[in-house]
Amino acid sequence: MKTKIYLSGGMSISNWQQEVIDKLGMSQFIFYNPREHKLVDSKEYTVCDLFYVESSDIIFAYMEKDNPSGFGLTLEIGYASALGKTIILVDEKSIIDEVFAEKFSIVRETASIVFSNLESGINYLRNLQNGIINK
Repeated sequence: MKTKIYLSGGMSISNWQQEVIDKLGMSQFIFYNPREHKLVDSKEYTVCDLFYVESSDIIFAYMEKDNPSGFGLTLEIGYASALGKTIILVDEKSIIDEVFAEKFSIVRETASIVFSNLESGINYLRNLQNGIINK
């Protein structure tokens, strides 16, 4: 059975979601990519996104250094935590923004594991799936 991963994070800054999918491949994973639903009404996309958070095994959340707020990511991580989901957080922004880091620390504490760059998060997920890391 394939592991289901929800890709949480910025929507307009880069296409990091596709990078994750390309590097990990579709053979072992099912990805829920909120960039694909193209909903613009906040009620509609919130319901959709939280449905896929609930349907996922792992939340892969990426707080890019240029993300203007991270509000959606914060909601999704909080919801995933309440559901007992595994949360892999990549947090680039806290390294460069002390004020943000202080306020975002509650989100970091909620994550199962935190990395400071995307490649490390992708490698961890790959190793987890390959059984290199004990669950």
